[in-house]
Amino acid sequence: MYLNSGYLHNSLIDFKDKSKPLIIGSCGTYRLFRHPKLPTYRPRGRLDFQIIYVSAGSAHFHFDNAANNTIVTAGHMVVFRPKEFQKYEYYATDKTEVYWVHFTGGNVKNILRSYGIKDDMRVFYSGTSLEYERIFKRMIYELQSCRKDYEEMLVLLLRHLFILIHRQLTRQLVLKNEFLDGEMDLAAQYFNANYNTEINIKEYAASRGMSISWFIRNFKEYTGITPMQYIISIRVTNAQILLETTNYPVAEIGHIVGYENPLYFSRIFHKQKGFSPSQYRKLRK
Repeated sequence: MYLNSGYLHNSLIDFKDKSKPLIIGSCGTYRLFRHPKLPTYRPRGRLDFQIIYVSAGSAHFHFDNAANNTIVTAGHMVVFRPKEFQKYEYYATDKTEVYWVHFTGGNVKNILRSYGIKDDMRVFYSGTSLEYERIFKRMIYELQSCRKDYEEMLVLLLRHLFILIHRQLTRQLVLKNEFLDGEMDLAAQYFNANYNTEINIKEYAASRGMSISWFIRNFKEYTGITPMQYIISIRVTNAQILLETTNYPVAEIGHIVGYENPLYFSRIFHKQKGFSPSQYRKLRK
């Protein structure tokens, strides 16, 4: 097993200090080769905050209670807050390598929030990066060497880490939004091209690998209306055009825009426009 760590004032005792916005208490790394297991058990947690970066292999975390077992793989970070139950293990068979940092301060919660680390986040994807490792190693060195202004340097290094995390979290959100926008745009195009046919929204959602509730919710966020409202809007708009520019019977217009039942078409049109198709045609003429 390889271990390298540094502690503020060479003290291994965790502490809470609100005299400054952000204070780094310790930082270190573990790398398991032959040592079979490295467990940590703190039923009452610690007084400070902790971030663990899994840079290689995987680790086993038991959030809330010992019965839960969450396997956290390389490229993820774990956040522990003060007094949170802590139980986790590293195994040599998993070829685990982790970096960790403990910190406290009077404004930690707001600082974490400002970098996109929300209060309910425990595990998040950060990606693997040598830059993360360089920051952790530099923090270890600063704690070990205690050179001039090292406490300020530690804060700057931790904020550097937070910035990289924030960029990664923001990038994931952008990619997620781009995917959602693309899917909703495809759906809108499909509805526009097939509005006058019998569209089964549930089947369409399933064909794109989405649940019906998830699809309807995200489509409404994208367009402002539900998929069915969107289809009805297209049908009614095209019916208006036909009523204004042709002499086709109302029943035929209803059929053209996708309604087999003339009475149902009239009812839908009246609900949307406040007039029946016949009344609308007379008013426009």
